[in-house]
Amino acid sequence: MASNYFSTLLLPSGMSFTKRTWCIHHRIFPTKVPNFEGHCFSFDRGVEASSTQKSQGDGENLASRRSIFGLMLGLSAFGLSNSKANGDGLPPVEKPRLCDDACEKELENVPMVTTETGLQYKDIKVGEGPSPPVGFQVAANYVAMLPSGQIFDSSLEKGQPYIFRVGSGQVIKGLDEGILSMKVGGKRRLYIPGSLAFPKGLNSAPGRPRVAPNSPVIFDVSLEYIPGLDNE
Repeated sequence: MASNYFSTLLLPSGMSFTKRTWCIHHRIFPTKVPNFEGHCFSFDRGVEASSTQKSQGDGENLASRRSIFGLMLGLSAFGLSNSKANGDGLPPVEKPRLCDDACEKELENVPMVTTETGLQYKDIKVGEGPSPPVGFQVAANYVAMLPSGQIFDSSLEKGQPYIFRVGSGQVIKGLDEGILSMKVGGKRRLYIPGSLAFPKGLNSAPGRPRVAPNSPVIFDVSLEYIPGLDNE
């Protein structure tokens, strides 16, 4: 059974990052190294700040310090060369989608539905189960994209459906509205205007593009089940 997980990407307020600190010295050398100077980096909302930590000790010779410094340079060079090897000449990783190429062609002939709020959608597949009442939990898979088709969030990559209380403001307005009129087993593409998406936008991250404030987004959604209703 799928378990619930927290996804701040679906919240209208956008992402919030917690400050974390990494120190190369303590990662490589768990014990104190005499007369060693290391650099630590702190990441807070994408801003990098550096600080210096010094370890004082007695009687360590220059050769030992040079060996440590050489080891750190070697590890850094290895990381850079490995990153370059992974980025050069290799095809991009294909991310899982709810709508494949054949589905995309079929969508061209599916009529667009526009609601009073400005939300638009096309049904990829109409479900045969019940529709979720407001306030009920639902389990849904989704793939969130920019208008260009770039994926910025996906439950498929997390390996389990996203469970939330529909119609309760736990997700962005466009997703709430779009799922409320679906039936279990259905699959739908939502064209969500900026006013129903992320007012504050989302910051970029490794493997995830930036979402500008009030930018329109596209969600492919499949309604998997409604706890308590799916067997009725």
